[in-house]
Amino acid sequence: IVGETSIPLHHYELNKDYISALINSFFSSRTKNYQHILSLAFAVKEINENPELLPNVSLGFHIYDSYTNARMTHQNTLKLLSSHKTVVPNFKCNKQKNLMAVIGGLDSEISLYMATLLGIYKIPQVKYLDCLDSRLAVTDVKTHLPSFYRMVPNEEYQYEGIAQLLQHFQWTWVGILTMDDDNGDKFFQTLIPMLLKHGICIALKGKIPATSQAADTLTSFDSILEEAIYLSNASVQVLVVNAETITISFLLFKIYAYAALADILPLAVGKVWIMTAQWDFSADTTQTDMDMQVFDGAFTFAIHLNEVPEFRKFLQTVCPKSKNEDGFTLLFWEKAFNCLYSDSMDGMENNNNACSGEENLESLPGTLFEMSMTGQSYTIYNAVHALGHSLHKMYSARQKHRAVPNRGGVSPVKVQPWQLHSLLRSISFNNSAGDRVSFDENSELVSGFDIVNWVLFPNKSFLRVKVGGMDPQALPDQKFKVNEEAITWHRIFNQVLPLARCNDHCHPGYRRKKKEGEPFCCYDCTPCPDGKISDQNDMDNCFQCPEGQFSDKNKDNCLPKNLNFLSFTEPLGATLAFFILFSSLITAAVLGIFIKNKDTPIVKANNWEITYSLLISLLLCFLCSLLFIGRPNIVTCYLRQTAFGIIFSVAVSCILAKTITVVLAFVATKPGSRMRKWMGKRLASSVLLGCSTIQAIICAVWLCTAPPFPHFDMHSLTEEIILECNEGSVTLFYCVLGYLGFLASVSFIVAFQARKLPDSFNEAKFITFSMLVFCTVWLSFVPSYLSTKGKYTVAVEIFSILSSSAGLLGCIFAPKCFIIIFRPSLNTKDQLIRRNI
Repeated sequence: IVGETSIPLHHYELNKDYISALINSFFSSRTKNYQHILSLAFAVKEINENPELLPNVSLGFHIYDSYTNARMTHQNTLKLLSSHKTVVPNFKCNKQKNLMAVIGGLDSEISLYMATLLGIYKIPQVKYLDCLDSRLAVTDVKTHLPSFYRMVPNEEYQYEGIAQLLQHFQWTWVGILTMDDDNGDKFFQTLIPMLLKHGICIALKGKIPATSQAADTLTSFDSILEEAIYLSNASVQVLVVNAETITISFLLFKIYAYAALADILPLAVGKVWIMTAQWDFSADTTQTDMDMQVFDGAFTFAIHLNEVPEFRKFLQTVCPKSKNEDGFTLLFWEKAFNCLYSDSMDGMENNNNACSGEENLESLPGTLFEMSMTGQSYTIYNAVHALGHSLHKMYSARQKHRAVPNRGGVSPVKVQPWQLHSLLRSISFNNSAGDRVSFDENSELVSGFDIVNWVLFPNKSFLRVKVGGMDPQALPDQKFKVNEEAITWHRIFNQVLPLARCNDHCHPGYRRKKKEGEPFCCYDCTPCPDGKISDQNDMDNCFQCPEGQFSDKNKDNCLPKNLNFLSFTEPLGATLAFFILFSSLITAAVLGIFIKNKDTPIVKANNWEITYSLLISLLLCFLCSLLFIGRPNIVTCYLRQTAFGIIFSVAVSCILAKTITVVLAFVATKPGSRMRKWMGKRLASSVLLGCSTIQAIICAVWLCTAPPFPHFDMHSLTEEIILECNEGSVTLFYCVLGYLGFLASVSFIVAFQARKLPDSFNEAKFITFSMLVFCTVWLSFVPSYLSTKGKYTVAVEIFSILSSSAGLLGCIFAPKCFIIIFRPSLNTKDQLIRRNI
């Protein structure tokens, strides 16, 4: 066919005569379609043999072939309208040949040719296959074709079913092929917006030449190479095809023709084909000559059907007896069994290939004939019964009002075709298969579509498996169904669900980010930010975890947050509690030493009442730190900062009183000094009470206006909920700290001025150093407090309390304890006088 392989591909040409012969051999013999005739005859036989349906009327039928030609269609339609072989419209002389309805129109073009004539006489035309022409919308049927009825469901359900099937398997990157005609344009215009609405992108759009153009496109490999891009695109694994059976056969021929040169067959095989109801694989006789494994595992949307119980028995009775009796049967028999009858072999010497008449239809492969009713045959069967039931209702209604005696019987009731319309539109009955047959307001069959999975075997046999369906009458969540376990995928997929995506899934923990300049199905995967997750594939946005939960490491799950507070049971809390108790014991020990040695000069010289007050306040300072450890509650929140502020104010006030007492003691000893009257315990007590009272007033105002309270902080930490004491009024909290700082600063300044006064037991130097430590600790506390969160904020405050308290205790009392315990010789009055001299 193609000549030498060294010649460039664009020089290859196919012999046009060979192509014509090939087309004739592929498409002239449609043995599968003979079942349509048999289903028509079977339905008429059922009605005529049913005593309860049209009891006094017999149905008959005439069959004409349109040859898919407009001229022949018009001519044969006129023959139906005439009672003679000669076409004489509007003249009938044979009362037995009363045309009531026409069943036919294999495609939309032929149907419209017939409708233009039949509509004039208002003869019902029941169409059993294909769709309406794109030039006429379904909603305009009542206006333009009032005599037109369709034994197929609304195509919108098929489009919706295709979108649902693609969405169910998450196929979002698909190609669409359709015929290069008006119906193909309508298919694009209807399906593509629906797919986009369901989040499915169109990877490619292509048109297959219509039947009338297919032969011309096969005369050169240029057209084959041009269309091969649809099949060689490895990124497109799912193809939605809307075409007639003959057109698909041309496409199949192109696949194999191009495969012989470019080796694209594996790429064409590695795809999932989704066909519309126009294509019937079992009716494609090309499979008898070609390997159809390309379409193994394909899906087709087929008109819903059920098994008709008696149809198989009827087929078993079919057998040609004479050529004159049934020319269709003879022709079918010769083609199906590849034999010739005696009349066909006249003049032939070799009669080894003679038909015996005993051949069995059940022995034929399914590629040639099926014993179970096909979808097209089922619609013809329902069409005949719809007309039969309509006629029955009309005759029954007329006979009630008109009964003319005639030889002991009733004269036939004269009915006209136009009288059937009102009955057809309202007809509703159950057929022998148990399905309800009725028309909707658009004269379309009220039904749905089956999803059929085709399993093809190397021996050219096939298996038709119903794996789902689209039922518009079902509940919203049950309209579309598919059984994945019943599906058989092409062997190249190894029974694994094929993928049809522009890129890989964005797994949980990631979100989709659109690629600029690419279809919306093409995207990058971006990790979810902290605190947000995505728990499904291909999520457009990450969502925030519920309050009280946080995102895990993979950002695909929310985990409950743990409570964050400083507990006695954790190492940090236990350590701080140990130091608090240890420091308290040390302070208590120092207090005990001073009480035991209260009569010694070193204790008497330092105003023992103020000293005792300072030691007790330091002891309480250590102990108040325990309020910061443990689960916060209302009581501890009230006492934490207020107790700390008041007790520390007492401690610092004691130090200030001691410092002022030292300064005044030296000033008062000067001759003529007027400060003597200020000397005594009253001054120290006044300073202590006055300074402490101010802090107590501040804390009282704080507790009365905006007291601290337990608070759950959900947002400061990612994985924990901070259980803390909210300060209530931050201003008053800093007023407490500020007042402490003020007292400490005054004490430091006064002590610094008195640090060089001569005295054996002069505390000014020690107070100066202690207040330096105190101020340093609390100055560093503020930034540390603000920069930490949760239990560490509490730990910082406890550490500051312990450090500052320990600084005061160590700097002021450590030297005195050292003298009292280790150098008692210095703790005498003589030593004190000697040092003063």
